[in-house]
Amino acid sequence: MSTRDGAVDHRLVWRSEALGPAQALDLEGGRLRAHVVGDGPAIVFVHGALVNANLWRKVVPRLDGFTRVALDMPLGSHVEPMPDRDLSAPDAARLIGEAVEALGLSDVTLVGNDTGGALCQIAAAERPDWLGRLVLTSCDAFEHFPPGPLRFLIPVLRLPGVIPVALAGMRSRRLRQLPIAYGLGVNEPIDREAEDSYALPMLMRREIRADMRRLLYDTGPRYTLAAAERLRDFDRPALIAWSADDRFFPREDAERLATTIPGARLEWIEDSRTFSPEDQPERLAELIGGFARDTAGAGRV
Repeated sequence: MSTRDGAVDHRLVWRSEALGPAQALDLEGGRLRAHVVGDGPAIVFVHGALVNANLWRKVVPRLDGFTRVALDMPLGSHVEPMPDRDLSAPDAARLIGEAVEALGLSDVTLVGNDTGGALCQIAAAERPDWLGRLVLTSCDAFEHFPPGPLRFLIPVLRLPGVIPVALAGMRSRRLRQLPIAYGLGVNEPIDREAEDSYALPMLMRREIRADMRRLLYDTGPRYTLAAAERLRDFDRPALIAWSADDRFFPREDAERLATTIPGARLEWIEDSRTFSPEDQPERLAELIGGFARDTAGAGRV
């Protein structure tokens, strides 16, 4: 995070002011940053691998009337290493609940994208007391954890020393925008500052790469399939808000989630790929806000 002269590298730590100030949550085994802004019912946002809380920077300011919490999960683009957590998929999912409880929140609307959506499914399958409703945008589910386009890359990235070599091209903004990188997840290029904050931490900090490798060692469809089976008895409102043009996660998974989770509502987000918070933040915020308001006080089915 620091340069040779000791100055903090702004590109690694930049977070949009729209997210609100960061709170450092001292959890078991490490520290997690949470950006909190606003008042009212709580919405907690969980991003996926190789992005961070900045993913939600265009959605958060469109949800006035809510307490909005954007977590900085240890998924490769974070700034607080967590060397004392195993960061398996179940452990990363537990971090969500630990953060919610540390913030003293209840009746939470939990929103997940990409890898974060898988973690939200795993967390929701336990039906914790703090969870009020679930929103899944395009994300890993069922047999697709990790998704097909990455399935053969993950075993390579697990090897020590491979990440900075295999992903060295991510230092170049031009290469990041190609379909082999962030370009597959968005219709338009990501803002420069946000994109730097996504791509550079894992390339520039060994301890961040170590966190990421631990996550990669223990992902797999056994976790999402088990979560889906338990979600057949989910007793809280759920919304599936899936990107219509997704290149990573198939439409069939959205439809399957909507039939697996009792009473789940399925909405398509047009003109959007995996990162709907980047491509269509207004539409996504409209869906989340309307769903949270419409189901307020719904309780358990």
